[in-house]
Amino acid sequence: MTDSSMAPGNRRRFIAGATAATAGAATLGFPMIATAQPISLRFQSTWPQKDIFHEYASDFATRVNEMAGGKVKIEVLPAGAVVKAFDLLDAVNKGTLDGGHGVLAYHYGKSNALALWGSGPAFGMDPNMVLAWHQYGGGKALLEEIYKSLNIDVVSYVYGPMPTQPLGWFKKPISKVADLKGLKFRTVGLAVDVFQEMGAAVNPLPGGEIVPALDRGLIDAAEFNNASSDRILGFPDVVKNCMLQSFHQSGEQFEILFNKTKLAALPAELKSIIDVAVSASSAEMSWKAIDRNSKDYEELKTKDKVNFYKTPDAILKAQLVAWDKVIAKKSGENPLFKKVLDSQKAFALRAGKWQNDYMIDFKMAYNHYFSGKKA
Repeated sequence: MTDSSMAPGNRRRFIAGATAATAGAATLGFPMIATAQPISLRFQSTWPQKDIFHEYASDFATRVNEMAGGKVKIEVLPAGAVVKAFDLLDAVNKGTLDGGHGVLAYHYGKSNALALWGSGPAFGMDPNMVLAWHQYGGGKALLEEIYKSLNIDVVSYVYGPMPTQPLGWFKKPISKVADLKGLKFRTVGLAVDVFQEMGAAVNPLPGGEIVPALDRGLIDAAEFNNASSDRILGFPDVVKNCMLQSFHQSGEQFEILFNKTKLAALPAELKSIIDVAVSASSAEMSWKAIDRNSKDYEELKTKDKVNFYKTPDAILKAQLVAWDKVIAKKSGENPLFKKVLDSQKAFALRAGKWQNDYMIDFKMAYNHYFSGKKA
């Protein structure tokens, strides 16, 4: 008998019986198909909520969440939500957080060798070349060795090459090395040692504390990172002079951290998704940085009336001399520091030669088309 030939009353009794049978099966304990709950991972960044760096951290989380199709949900909290920015590594290691987003220079207090992924001239390598060294020149294995020596059980993904950072924000433009003598200056990582070598009185502060310190006169000058971060954090509200170009952190990277036990417990499929998401986020971040930083650079000049100056070559050369003194001292104190440095130097010698010989002077073309036009 087909449905069309079943009488209306019979159809109603049939449906009611089927519904009752289904309910009875559930009552008797027969298995029901249920939707699995997503695996929740709680992250914290080392950045204020409004900073573009926190946005980068959220971009990574969003990419993983979407690629995983609801099987995992990474939540990213801003700096200070659970722990202070400089305490992120300990929190992820202990499992207080499942993961985090920051920079290796913030772990300087654990091992000065960790700051070599961000501080210094990197033997002339640009940020992308430093990342290439990490991925293909031995940096990844060395980072794992350092964390193991510190009994820190995390998995580190180094990604996101940052544009070269300014020398910093100053109440008065800096024209010579002597201008740094006694200056209360904010920086982090091995840049602390470099500026101390150049005569500054350095105070390392996390990103969210810099502008308030400048405003209250606790520091005279500071560097952070880029036009977008500097603008949104309020640097132009308290200081109007910014010195562009510096070797103190000319090749820095971001770091995504996972608690090792937590990551190991994830299904292989999700681990693969995380691997792909890191690489995709690295590329996307570098493209977004070009777009946003260049827009904010224009806004800083036109709307915020910031005065930009090129850092004099004499100061840049003095940075290199100071850096040489710092790394000579640290290499003698920490064998792992020297090991990382030697690895970078060997990669830079080969890769830098290739890049310097092959790379065209893009500034020549830029000036050909735009010189004489008001920037």
